[in-house]
Amino acid sequence: MRILTAAAVAASLALSVSGAVAQDRADWPSSLTIGTASQGGTYFIYGTGLAGLITQKLGINTSAEVTGGPTQNATLVETGDHQIALLTMGPAYEAWIGKSELAPGLEHKNMRALFPMYQTPFEAVALKSSGISDVAGMDGKRVSVGPAGGTAAAYWPRFFEVLGVSPDVSFSGANDATGQVKDGLIDAFAFAAGVPISAFAQIAAENEVNIFGFTEEQRAQILEAMPEVAAFDVPGGLYQGFPEGHGTVAMWNFAVATADMPESLAYEITKMVMENNEAMMQIHATAAETLPENADKNSFLPFHPGAVKYFDEAGIAIPDELRG
Repeated sequence: MRILTAAAVAASLALSVSGAVAQDRADWPSSLTIGTASQGGTYFIYGTGLAGLITQKLGINTSAEVTGGPTQNATLVETGDHQIALLTMGPAYEAWIGKSELAPGLEHKNMRALFPMYQTPFEAVALKSSGISDVAGMDGKRVSVGPAGGTAAAYWPRFFEVLGVSPDVSFSGANDATGQVKDGLIDAFAFAAGVPISAFAQIAAENEVNIFGFTEEQRAQILEAMPEVAAFDVPGGLYQGFPEGHGTVAMWNFAVATADMPESLAYEITKMVMENNEAMMQIHATAAETLPENADKNSFLPFHPGAVKYFDEAGIAIPDELRG
């Protein structure tokens, strides 16, 4: 399983991705930014690789930007500060209907879906010496839930409330949070990212840790209370010392763009990603789910007309109400 840097991705993909050729680039921008999340999380790796692909194959200087995560990303796309963003569909829906924690009352109607990415499971890590081996053990403990504005920061406190657990919650990026766990500054780090979470893999390789999701009873409680998440089983063998998997919940991710993106550019980006899964897998293993048939995991956000054009050509049915 490989996770590559942006430079490595650009170099290795030069030969492996079929070139995308747009018929009309007159209205294409000279550069693009992609809103990701904190370093150490899957969004940053995935977004950095995607930026490398766009730069290499479409000739647009594209950069991945560190952000607070999906809640902030939705607003950055809505305002046009970023042209592309990575979003989990829970925060995306709240932004769409005007219930974003960052911009309450503002309906984010300028967002358009490009393509499905992968599912984001919720996992937590703690040193074995802490004695914390499940979510119940976090009660009264110091727990980071990732950066403010991220999916983890939005949903872990809701999970805690459903389960009757009351930790002392703080916010920090993935790399910072794992460092705080190692240094004993916090007791656990509860996060959400495509697996394997690179920050978790690093701390597991260097320390005796517990990595866990939810017990069956806890998961049943969450699924009953929160229909926007789904059951997910993390496979074994993703982290050193963890041959067995564990159960948790997850949420789908989509790449989105501003509605103002030229149709031909949205088409080329969607086509490039959807038709080169092997290349996407070189960026991160979660891209195994970056497939055209998973477009149906979006039930509310209109697709960009350029994306609709690609999915029509690929024989993927996009409902009339989502043909934005």
